[in-house]
Amino acid sequence: MIRLLLLLALTFGLASSASADDIAATGRGVVRVVTIAVVDDQVVGFGHGSGFAIAPNRIVTNAHVVDLAERYPDNVVVGIVPTEGSKSYQGKVIAYDSQRDLALIEFTGARLPPSALYTGPMTEGDAVVSLGFPGNVDLATARSAADYIRPMTPVRSEGVLSGRRVLSGVEVLLHTASIARGNSGGPLLDRCGRVIGVNSAITRGEEGDSTFGFAIADTELAGFLHDAKQPYASIGTGCTSIEDRLRQDADADARATADAASAKRDAATQDAMTREVALEKARTEAGRARENVMALAGLLLVAGALVIGSAGLLESRGQRRQAIWAVSIGGLSVLVAIIVFVLRPSGEVDVPLSALPKTRISTPDAALGKLMCTLIPERSRITISSSEDVPIDWGAKGCVNGKTQYVGANGRWDRVLVPDAEQTVSVLSFDPATRVYSNTRYLMSAAGMEAARTARGVVPNVCNMDEAALGRLAGQQAAVRAVLPPLPNEKLVYSCKSAR
Repeated sequence: MIRLLLLLALTFGLASSASADDIAATGRGVVRVVTIAVVDDQVVGFGHGSGFAIAPNRIVTNAHVVDLAERYPDNVVVGIVPTEGSKSYQGKVIAYDSQRDLALIEFTGARLPPSALYTGPMTEGDAVVSLGFPGNVDLATARSAADYIRPMTPVRSEGVLSGRRVLSGVEVLLHTASIARGNSGGPLLDRCGRVIGVNSAITRGEEGDSTFGFAIADTELAGFLHDAKQPYASIGTGCTSIEDRLRQDADADARATADAASAKRDAATQDAMTREVALEKARTEAGRARENVMALAGLLLVAGALVIGSAGLLESRGQRRQAIWAVSIGGLSVLVAIIVFVLRPSGEVDVPLSALPKTRISTPDAALGKLMCTLIPERSRITISSSEDVPIDWGAKGCVNGKTQYVGANGRWDRVLVPDAEQTVSVLSFDPATRVYSNTRYLMSAAGMEAARTARGVVPNVCNMDEAALGRLAGQQAAVRAVLPPLPNEKLVYSCKSAR
């Protein structure tokens, strides 16, 4: 009966929400890992620790948390208890390293937001945060065994990094964030919410000694995941506050816009000069052609007069037939000279626009084709996202990749994306003048995500919308923005160039 109650409780429960900050965002992927040992339908053992999602359905924890499950897989149930939602899930150990004290658990039935590893430098004294489910807190607050398998927010504690050590041949991080036995397997984070270690052990404080925590170092965790063939997100950029990054990026954006406007003016000036040079060249050529035609008419007139004059000489010599021919030819030459003179070019330039150099200035509505967008690290703040290049196909009137319509205003184009399978809202923006593409990401709670999806409603995944449809899309995007937190968690800024 006890086993049945525990397994039922493992399936149902209530969740509480977390605050909207970097640590809370990572906390939504932190879980309680429960082990229940059963022999002959009797519960003979119960333990728990912490863990965190490294993939939507895979959890990292300490090996000693799931040691019984590894040794007695037929008699030990592994439960995964998320921090949000109304259910818990049964898991299975798929990778186990007793030397590093790390294990990987797989489960089905839900998708958790994965954590990212921070691979950049950490120095002694840097702030660190621990997330997990300390057993001493549970003992003080739990009313029954069911409380251990009910979704709840992880406990947060703060401290500093005290240094790196080697413990039994394994690199560990020594820190001062308060942890207890139930924190085993939980993440040690930098202040941007990136994983730098896995809490594993504590020192015992005796006769007034301070208590320190040990976390399996990021290097050991990366090696374990590599051996387990488990992909993971890693971030190497340092931690900056989102307020500072938004302010700095606004300044950079203003400079880029000013530079683009200046470049546009320079291009317009250059185009005007180029066109003027082309016109001047055309005028010169037209004047030269007029002069050549007039010179030709003059030559024909002089030649005709000379030939006519020679007719009298021929007549005096009795060569009447030759005189008649001379008059005829001379008269024809004079007539042609008159016609050529009358029909001479006017000297005015009439150059068709197609013959002039084409302007290089594009309009905000113009298609740019396939672009490859590369991250600008100094303008970006990343906590969990990939920094890889992003390809986009920018079509006319804000049509992206042939199916996603952006809304344009003041030369910029925006689209708010609210996915159904992730707890992230992205505000995408593109400026055709500067070719700067940005993704402002909000890492949302389950409740916040539900509110965003409700505000979004149904958005057709098509381009070339009519004015009424564009108005509805703009209204839906404004409704989503209204339910977003005051500040985002990430902003990824890219510089785009032609993919060709």
